Amino acid sequence: MKKRVVVTGMGLVSCFGSEVKNFYDALLAGKSGIEEISAFDASELPTRIAGQVRDFDIGGYLDRKQARRVDPFIRYAVYAGKRAVEMAKLDLDTVDKTRCGILVSTGMGGMKTFFEGSQTLIEKGYKRISPFFIPHIISNMGGGILAIDLGFEGPNYSLSTACATSNYSFINAANHIRNGDADLMVCGGVEAPIGPIAVAGFIACKALSTRNEDPHGASRPWDKGRDGFVIGEGAGVLCLESLDHALARGAPILCEYLGGAINCDANHITDPKPDGSGVASCMELAIKNAGIEREQINYVNAHATATQVGDLCEIRAVKSFFGDHAKNIKMNGTKSMIGHCLGAAAGLEAIATISAIQTGKVHPTLNLENPEEETAGIDLCQGEAQDLQVNVAASNSFGFGGHNSTVLFGPYANS
Repeated sequence: MKKRVVVTGMGLVSCFGSEVKNFYDALLAGKSGIEEISAFDASELPTRIAGQVRDFDIGGYLDRKQARRVDPFIRYAVYAGKRAVEMAKLDLDTVDKTRCGILVSTGMGGMKTFFEGSQTLIEKGYKRISPFFIPHIISNMGGGILAIDLGFEGPNYSLSTACATSNYSFINAANHIRNGDADLMVCGGVEAPIGPIAVAGFIACKALSTRNEDPHGASRPWDKGRDGFVIGEGAGVLCLESLDHALARGAPILCEYLGGAINCDANHITDPKPDGSGVASCMELAIKNAGIEREQINYVNAHATATQVGDLCEIRAVKSFFGDHAKNIKMNGTKSMIGHCLGAAAGLEAIATISAIQTGKVHPTLNLENPEEETAGIDLCQGEAQDLQVNVAASNSFGFGGHNSTVLFGPYANS
């Protein structure tokens, strides 16, 4: 019998703001957070749109002087982590902090700090490099500063598996709890890539949409008119906790983490296996880890980036894995509204998935006007939000390098 793990808190930073309810209300309403880039002058670039965090205020969640110094990804990580702890109603004066850990990861780290430091080196010389340059670009520092502020002395590290980063963090954090290393883990992902170097890099990969004249219509998962993903940013963080620990302190239980799995396509640096077999086998491993049957899953929050290759590979995987049961599943693409938040994507999508469990409503897939023929037989939540009593939800995320991940959540049952 595996130790049961529950979700007791959520925190986020997104293009729809920093409140979980407002974030999910915007998704249910089918709003788009994609707009013209204002973080830097993108006027000469072929892609000038993004799911950008705007008007973010760290408030009292980080010292003001430190907040001005650190990279945005660190600000987002600390804010989302502390909001998750706040929602979990954790008493920091009484909890055993040696049994509390942090696994808040990022795919790319401090890109703004790295870019500005590189410019300084070239234009002004090494003596003008900030002494904070290294601490503010390394990927573990979001969780490191969060731990310093909270006093958490349990497992603390960051991992990077590109766009699957958050799911890998959830799975590893849950395993720490199941293995007895910790009672509580603050975990998820963060990314702040909207700057010249990251956007230009993805343009060079020919990965981004160039639908600049129609930002709200640019992210089009499964649609025949899709032309690449829209880059996004933010943070999505959960408070995972052993059920015994949560019950003992009277914590709010939002849902149950049932299990998850990871594997690798070992196929190509950016493209998944065309037949989706790596993804299908990852979902198979996830249900074995959770100890459930595939027929219990009735909602899939898809990776669905709006790339030519990736979208249909996931469709093939879902059809292969679920077989005839695929017709009973609702599947949607959160990225159609917030863009692809890279290392934070699975974190924000986990919050959308858990919100669906809580509200009994799944959000629509935006901009799905002319679906690919291969999607026939799967309800992709086209057009508007739908009512659904979620039995078990799967959230898929995949990353460059062939990294596959699936996590499973379900309503909490006290029996």
